[in-house]
Amino acid sequence: MNVPEQRRRIGRTWTIQDLADFLQVPVKTLYQWRVNGYGPYGRKVGRHVRYDEAEVLRWWDEQKQSA
Repeated sequence: MNVPEQRRRIGRTWTIQDLADFLQVPVKTLYQWRVNGYGPYGRKVGRHVRYDEAEVLRWWDEQKQSA
């Protein structure tokens, strides 16, 4: 599988700033959530954290249902 095919399969990834903007919370809060095991699953890519868009939206829907 070549790189463009993998990107289509994986989907869009969000930076921690993208996620902070979407949730309207500070980036620092997201780092605290990661330490405490809360929030959508993020993957380390080198020094950076990336979030799969589909996983973020699934987590978001779960939060709305449990509220």
